[in-house]
Amino acid sequence: MLPLIKYPVLYAIGGSIYFLIEILWRGYSHISMFFLGGLCFVLVGLINENYYSSRLPLLVQQILSTFIITSLELAFGLVLNVWLGLNIWDYSGLRFNFMGQICLRYSIFWFILSLPAIVLDDYLRHLLFGEEKPTYRFF
Repeated sequence: MLPLIKYPVLYAIGGSIYFLIEILWRGYSHISMFFLGGLCFVLVGLINENYYSSRLPLLVQQILSTFIITSLELAFGLVLNVWLGLNIWDYSGLRFNFMGQICLRYSIFWFILSLPAIVLDDYLRHLLFGEEKPTYRFF
């Protein structure tokens, strides 16, 4: 039964946290950010789920997480903001942006925020689903 609920639970937790971070940061959010955040959290959590990748240093996991989150932000932005015209966010006023959907500043934020996300995912898996207690290498 646990495998059937593990990913929906992690998705809901990650989506809720992402949504709340947006509210704290910008003062508002959009329901689509729950879905984007849940997907980001699950995918970031999957980085270290096999034998070889579980040996990746945290720095490498953070770099991979940043790439995943920034790529998803671009994909969601192109669909939601450009194609559907919802204008949920617009980074066009920031330096080093791409089509107003991603920018270097927020990629740096994703790098920083990915560390607590990685650790939270690992401990949730350990505490809620009985997975191995996490250990980390920094370099």
